[in-house]
Amino acid sequence: MIKKASIGLLVLALSTTSCVSKKIYNDLESKYSDLKKENRSVSDENADLKKAKNQLELDRDKLTKDLAGTKTDLEKQKADLAAEQKKYKVLQDSYNALEKNSNDALESNMNKNRELLAQLEAKSKKLAEEQARLDKTASRLNELEAMIAAKEAAMKKLKDTLSKALNGFEGKGLTVEQKNGKVYVSMENKLLFNSGSWAVGVEGRKAVVELGKVLGDNPDLSVLIEGHTDDDPYVGSGPITNNWDLSTKRATAIVAILTENEKINKQKLTAAGRSEFSPLASNATPEGKAKNRRIEIILTPRLDEIAEMLNSIN
Repeated sequence: MIKKASIGLLVLALSTTSCVSKKIYNDLESKYSDLKKENRSVSDENADLKKAKNQLELDRDKLTKDLAGTKTDLEKQKADLAAEQKKYKVLQDSYNALEKNSNDALESNMNKNRELLAQLEAKSKKLAEEQARLDKTASRLNELEAMIAAKEAAMKKLKDTLSKALNGFEGKGLTVEQKNGKVYVSMENKLLFNSGSWAVGVEGRKAVVELGKVLGDNPDLSVLIEGHTDDDPYVGSGPITNNWDLSTKRATAIVAILTENEKINKQKLTAAGRSEFSPLASNATPEGKAKNRRIEIILTPRLDEIAEMLNSIN
């Protein structure tokens, strides 16, 4: 900028001096032009230098920041290394202590392992015994189920045989039913007795005799004969005083007819009076009372084998 100003003043001075030759003026013009070019070049170079300076300052700031981060990471790595070295020392001390006492530890572990092995063998033996017991129980249960199924089949066959033998009396107050593993033969009083009487009528006697024939062919059956009444008080005279007496007397009257069959096992017969305390229907209606006045003959199969099987399982 100083050169530019000096040259300008010089040119101005010469231009005002009439004694300056044309040649000198031209030379000065040429120098001035060269100086202007040089000045522009210097200005451009100065701008480039400023730009480079700014970039260098940015690079310096980034490097300073990166250096600070690197220092922080280095400090962290140093701390981590120190912590790992401390852990390593603890592990080394533990290993040394373990190595020092290895023989005792091994012997102790071997003893524990022997004890565990003995316990496992005892448990294995116990489990094998329990498995054998369970297998035996399962086998016995299968036998029991087969036995019960056979009993059920036998009772169904008995029920079918009784239904066939007593077919002529069904619809006259006689029913045959199988339930709870037993067969129930129910005879209403209208088939057997007159009101207040325990004498079996002709038609009822025929039914009991037919029943006895089937029972004679099945001597292992337990036979329970139950007498039932309605809730009307007994008003007759003689040895009977109430419905208990009447229901029992009617049951024994059926037993008397059954025992006429010599094939029937009398040890399997039981007579019982239930009075009015086991009704089938409400005593509030004549139809209900008629159903409640009855003889029930309950046939139960021999259960000794099943009971023994259950005891053996338990």
